[in-house]
Amino acid sequence: MRASRWFTQTCLDHSFPLPVDAPFATRDALAAGVTARELTLLCREGLLRTPIKGVYVAAQVRDDTAHRLACLRLVTPPDAIVVDRHAGWAQGADMLLHPNEHLDAMPIAMFLPHGRGRLRNKLAESGERTFDDRDLIEAGGVRMTTPLRTALDLGRQRWPEPALTALDALHRLGAFGVGELLSEVGRFSRMRWVTTLRLVAPHTDGRAQSGGETVVRWRWLQLPVPPPEPQVEVRVNGRVAFVDVGNEALRFGVEFQGVEWHTGAHADDDEVRFGWLRQDADWLVEPAWSADVYGPDRRIDDIILDGVRRARRRRAA
Repeated sequence: MRASRWFTQTCLDHSFPLPVDAPFATRDALAAGVTARELTLLCREGLLRTPIKGVYVAAQVRDDTAHRLACLRLVTPPDAIVVDRHAGWAQGADMLLHPNEHLDAMPIAMFLPHGRGRLRNKLAESGERTFDDRDLIEAGGVRMTTPLRTALDLGRQRWPEPALTALDALHRLGAFGVGELLSEVGRFSRMRWVTTLRLVAPHTDGRAQSGGETVVRWRWLQLPVPPPEPQVEVRVNGRVAFVDVGNEALRFGVEFQGVEWHTGAHADDDEVRFGWLRQDADWLVEPAWSADVYGPDRRIDDIILDGVRRARRRRAA
């Protein structure tokens, strides 16, 4: 088969030799005569997605919990436990996978119960962990850690920003409260990076709608300025808008501008909303693009500090 024959299609149809309404594994594609190179090309053209390593799905298939579990069933051994980012992803925490991971999926974190050794294949990042019964659930035939246990594991990372991003994403699922999270931290005393978990766990807030918003909020919290809130509601004359991260008393906020949702047609919507916030609601709102928040020359601290200074001067005028 030559992948180029599909490039003129809007989406793959049933003439494609693999399912277009369900996920399939790399081994299935190879058996059907579709090469690894062709899979890569179809992904780059936007006709296929790679939700997890070793699994493909037609781009038009709806991304929901049932679909994610079906993907995991294809590559997860019966006695393995899916953990960390992929456990959260399967349960609906969309902020956990890396940007563009559909193009170059990371190995699935699967672990075996203590004493069972580790999985040894190219799809899995594996090892052993100790779990209590309350740490595990089964969903759609796949064993995985609960949202709470997943949060406790992902909160133990070297750097606080990805740790808090994971906690926010999992808290957003509504499966546990911050108090419950804090009460479990002691279980992991002396374990690797538990100090990061202790540092960020009290700041967990599922109102954050993207990882960028979480990082903006965390950087703001490190500065000697009035603290921020996520998703600040602004209501004037019957109209309502939400500022990603802001301080209501200062009427200053920062909007995280991810490229996917704030370019093209979305840019016009942003301009209308920004104009209303600035002119009608009297808010000072500054955009922060991905490079401002994540890049090697990120300037998010300067954006916040400068914005707070200008907001204070405006109040004093």
